[in-house]
Amino acid sequence: MEKLRINEAIVVEGRDDTAAVKQAAEALIIETHGFGIKRETWALMERAYEEKGLIVFTDPDYSGEEIRRKIREKFPEAKHAYLNRSKATKKDDIGIENGKPEDIAEALLKAHCVFSRGEAEFKPEDLVEFGLTGFPDSRDKRQQLGDILGIGYGNGKALLQKLNSFNISREDFYEALRTINHKSNKG
Repeated sequence: MEKLRINEAIVVEGRDDTAAVKQAAEALIIETHGFGIKRETWALMERAYEEKGLIVFTDPDYSGEEIRRKIREKFPEAKHAYLNRSKATKKDDIGIENGKPEDIAEALLKAHCVFSRGEAEFKPEDLVEFGLTGFPDSRDKRQQLGDILGIGYGNGKALLQKLNSFNISREDFYEALRTINHKSNKG
């Protein structure tokens, strides 16, 4: 099965859901980590909602529906993907993480997702070239870059996905790096 390349950000509950969705689709995935959604996560969802669109894809259980309700209140135009309870259940566990890739892809297609086109602007080589991976201070630089660009922290792979998903321009990327370098030269 070829993975779907989806333009919108997909909101899931946790890391196991992310892993399952990544088997079916390439997209920016935002994890709520349950009910206690952090301010930074709300901010990332808001940016995605405004710039890309959101697809809410929570578990077909009480908790998942409550999280979906909270997100719907803030982002009424978000799309919603649903995985049938029978397809999300393994033994007594209910969750997106139990879905087969083809069932997850079908649920996303039914949400009328928008497909990505074209090649990514940023490549792994860019992160190495600008010290964002492979160096002792890379983690700190990625944190600063995420803060400046308003896309949050991510490891190298997650940062690359966010840079491309939010259509960050080279100019904004370079400006953020200049700001980081200026701060480090002062310190």
